[in-house]
Amino acid sequence: MRNVRALAVATATVSTVLALSSTAAPAGPRWPGLELVATAPAVTVERPFGRARVSLDLGAAMLAGRSPFEIRVSRRSYHDPVVAAQVVRDHGGVRTRPLGGDIVRDFGGFLDFFHVTLTDAAGATVLDAVQDFCPNGESTRLAPGGRPASPYPHACSTNPFALGSVWGVQAGWGTATTGPLQQVDTSAVPDGVYTARLEVTERYRRAFGIPAGAITVEVTLKTVPPKPPVIEQPPPFAEARPTGPVTVPRHGRPDLVALPAWAVAVEGDSFGTPEVETERLTFAANVWNAGSAPLVIAGFRRTGEAVLDSFQYFYDAAGNRTGYAPVGAMEWDSKDGHKHWHFQDFAAYRLLDSDFREVVRGPKEAFCVANTDAIDLLVRDAEWQPENTDLHTSCGKEDTQAIRQVLSSGHGDTYANSAPGRAIDIANVPNGTYYIEVAANPQHRIHETDVDNNVSLRKVILSGTAGERTVLVPPYEMIDTDPS
Repeated sequence: MRNVRALAVATATVSTVLALSSTAAPAGPRWPGLELVATAPAVTVERPFGRARVSLDLGAAMLAGRSPFEIRVSRRSYHDPVVAAQVVRDHGGVRTRPLGGDIVRDFGGFLDFFHVTLTDAAGATVLDAVQDFCPNGESTRLAPGGRPASPYPHACSTNPFALGSVWGVQAGWGTATTGPLQQVDTSAVPDGVYTARLEVTERYRRAFGIPAGAITVEVTLKTVPPKPPVIEQPPPFAEARPTGPVTVPRHGRPDLVALPAWAVAVEGDSFGTPEVETERLTFAANVWNAGSAPLVIAGFRRTGEAVLDSFQYFYDAAGNRTGYAPVGAMEWDSKDGHKHWHFQDFAAYRLLDSDFREVVRGPKEAFCVANTDAIDLLVRDAEWQPENTDLHTSCGKEDTQAIRQVLSSGHGDTYANSAPGRAIDIANVPNGTYYIEVAANPQHRIHETDVDNNVSLRKVILSGTAGERTVLVPPYEMIDTDPS
């Protein structure tokens, strides 16, 4: 959003950062805390034309001291609330400090962590807002004595069925105070130069011993034409087609779990619109890997055909390949919105009636597998920084000769079935109670540790008349993803 990457400025001029050098004396609260620092006196925030909500990135950061700042967030099941604890590493020991329910409520980060204002040259306040904070945001080493790398994830999870997460700021590192999901409404603020004032709200200052005080930064708000998205392609996959005997080891296999559907809606034909579309049930669905080993699928082009023969690879804890097995094929999807390679038999969707009999089978049967959502980063050997986190870096191009798709431990792959041809056609489905079935590994071609958790059901109730159909989605245990 901005053309000044404030976290990359020379931090030697910031006295707060210098105080954290390797020669500094220990200071701060009795548990490792955070400190709000400004790393540049002025920034420019670019607001794409027509977009009111922007990441008001002030070039500020929450800086960790001589020890990492780490939070573990979890829930035992979907019957239980989200709980959190701070992991304290100091004086060579490790202990946990439970946090109250007013500190952490979900897996998306700390709510209302910052208070921010913008004032114009006349001293009038033109914006007064609160911002959330994800410790896993854009992070940079700021202190000369900071650790050389950070182990923490790069984002907080917004999946409604997340089970466990880790938030952290590495010792001597600073995490930007805002990000793509932490935006504020600037519709009432014209382009211009303002003074921004940013401070941590009192609740979090008390909870983590954060020093009181605010920072001020000069902000130039500028509206710019929208920029086209940058689409990155994966580097060529150089590994050769596997040879030798097929080997499926007992250990080193993933465990695929289907999550209940959410974001359920009825779309399609509607009175008052000229287009004629079939009414369809749309929803988001996710299959995730709860195992201690990744799901690795490699595809190799079949001679003379637009097909990639697919193989599942297995690895030991040290990353050595211990076996492989054929698991079907990948096909090229040329439809708009796709144009990439899909692995067959990863998941399947059906609509079942109240007696759990099939009513409609979903047409989608092939997927580009990627780590789109962190579901439980507390499972054994979960990968906090997975190698592929979006479809563009894992799905390949039409002339691809070989490709590799991965679902890392603790992560899932979400698909939103909103486009025609991917959602469930309900034009001939009467009103009533149904279940959306999400099935992982439906043909059992993928080798995994447990197939008893491969199916999930989400209750839905259809009503209304043609062109004005509605759907009611009751909560799933304690999770209400589609409030009416």
